[in-house]
Amino acid sequence: MMYPAGPGSGDSPEGFPEQPRLQPQIGNCTPQALDAFFTCRKNALLAKSSGSQVEGDFAMAPRGPGQEECEGLLQQWQEEGSSQGLPAQSQPPLVEKGLSQSSLARLMEDPGLPADAPEDKWPPRQLSDLRAAESLEEVPPELLGQEPLAEAAGALWTAVPLQAGAPYADCAVLPVGVLAVEQWEEDPAVVAWSMASEPLPPEEAALWPFEGVGPLPPPPMEIPYHEILWREWEDLSPQPDPQGLPAGDGPQFQFTLMSYNILAQDLMQQSSELYLHCHPDILSWNYRFANLMQEFQHWDPDILCLQEVQEDHYWEQLEPSLRMMGFTCFYKRRTGRKTDGCAVCYKPARFRLLCASPVEFFRPGLELLNRDNVGLVLLLQPLLPEGLGPVSVAPLCVANTHVLYNPRRGDVKLAQMAVLLAEVDKVARLSDGTHCPIILCGDLNSVPDSPLYNFVRDGELQYHGMPAWKVSGQEDFSHQLYQRKLQAPLWPRSLGITDCCQYVTSCHPKRSERRKYDRDFLLRLRFCTIACQRPVGLVLMEGVTDTKPERPADWADSVLEKEEALEPEPVSPSAMGSLQHCLRLTSVYTHFLPQHGRPEVTTMPMGLGTTVDYIFFSAEPCENGESTEPRPPRDGTLKLLGRLSLLSEEILWAANGLPNPFCSSDHLCLLASFGVDVVAP
Repeated sequence: MMYPAGPGSGDSPEGFPEQPRLQPQIGNCTPQALDAFFTCRKNALLAKSSGSQVEGDFAMAPRGPGQEECEGLLQQWQEEGSSQGLPAQSQPPLVEKGLSQSSLARLMEDPGLPADAPEDKWPPRQLSDLRAAESLEEVPPELLGQEPLAEAAGALWTAVPLQAGAPYADCAVLPVGVLAVEQWEEDPAVVAWSMASEPLPPEEAALWPFEGVGPLPPPPMEIPYHEILWREWEDLSPQPDPQGLPAGDGPQFQFTLMSYNILAQDLMQQSSELYLHCHPDILSWNYRFANLMQEFQHWDPDILCLQEVQEDHYWEQLEPSLRMMGFTCFYKRRTGRKTDGCAVCYKPARFRLLCASPVEFFRPGLELLNRDNVGLVLLLQPLLPEGLGPVSVAPLCVANTHVLYNPRRGDVKLAQMAVLLAEVDKVARLSDGTHCPIILCGDLNSVPDSPLYNFVRDGELQYHGMPAWKVSGQEDFSHQLYQRKLQAPLWPRSLGITDCCQYVTSCHPKRSERRKYDRDFLLRLRFCTIACQRPVGLVLMEGVTDTKPERPADWADSVLEKEEALEPEPVSPSAMGSLQHCLRLTSVYTHFLPQHGRPEVTTMPMGLGTTVDYIFFSAEPCENGESTEPRPPRDGTLKLLGRLSLLSEEILWAANGLPNPFCSSDHLCLLASFGVDVVAP
């Protein structure tokens, strides 16, 4: 699979320091790494240099303020050493003598000390180092066989042994010569978290030639993101039976769906205090856009549901790029002055659009629905390949939304969700009164097992008297004296939505039919009982009011009254102070990682991991009976075949949180694979 060149793998985003950088080769990664992540973009600081880059076998730190004076003292010290009996023709170079770096460093640290000072003025450690250096006349063989040494940080000279390991052989390398020539500023694509230095093996430690000076650790190396942010694909498809035959009753139409909050640039800039842990360059839109497009291209979903899509970025960059990838996109901007919205994209090669319904939660004059959040509902018809014969597949209803964030206004969130469920009920309802398969996804700004989450999953909620902050479960405001509590009814009847989250016209279709006065209906009034009675006070007029209609012999009495008695009265089946819906939705994710013993995380606001993004799909829950333990749902016409695993808070902290140079949003994407039964007509 080919991936477009993105930031960190060729072209640097705006604001990056201009410096030579090699492009990592994706092909060097293992196949498992390519399956789990789409790029590796490493710039590991493996310091490697030749002898021409560093004098001798030592790396030299930048010049300090007293560098020239130190060099003069060093030259004077050399001349005195040569006058003490060493022949000039046999005088080896300073480095070839194996001069101790620690003695030079300590000499340079005190440039005011005279070179001809008596031995009692020198510290004992420096004196022993100087005498040991004078006695060295041959180059230690282990020093000649050392790896090229890297530049050490600090204002002194020191020898730095390198660990030549192979775990990062596929990473890009920055030569030390570049770092020594100009001041290197850390690339934002290089993570600040580095591996702990490992102790040297005993045999290597014994070869260290300098007494009293310990080897410095190697320069920090990047931990590859594909190893930190590894996300497994969990296969949930039915396993074959013992005979090796595939499980299932018949063929299926399989597809994948991704839900992703991509972090609108305007919202990020308005809340910049939430992203102080990020390098400014990785927060630029050009950098993030290229990362997002690579992610879309790698996972290649058939349906893409996006939240926090900035309008100008959508029309100028996202929609044209997604169209080139084979998507047809629908977008709904938030109402008011908001600049972001929701988008649903699908591949026309696999689906045909039946209808698209944008949903606005803002209702003028209604205080409960005065926010600018929106949703988008699409009805898609799966396209079957030719050659399957006379078979068909049910349409698919896909809903995408981004619910209000405010943790204190759970009443607003419930009302917004009720409006969305009413629209889904209308779009997904078939002619026989049942519903087609439904997928509802988005950022609900509610944690698992909160009242709002349980309402979507279980289909019922008793809300009367509940504190508004408790609906989403995001924060605990129980310590506050004043708490807004939910009262019944939650919204007025003028909204046109029942407590069962259905439009009134959809719930009672016969009420509208009463206003259809056709000819047959009017003829019935001629022979009804009330029409045969003479009104009191009616003026008698010959030929007009003195006639009496003749009832047909086969016409029963009170025909109209009997038909009216058969019509059901519009009575709400739900109790006062409760909400219901009949869509039978189940979450794709279990919200817990059993292998890690930690809850799943989809976002990290203010450094705290939590789950607020979901993919719900229509499935028939199994009967639990008297058992209180939860059991997995029994799929109906929509089968869950697989999902992309989520991560824990600890793992995201190891990658410096969200966003980071690899994940360009403050949310993780959700990805699931489904199957729809193909049936004969």
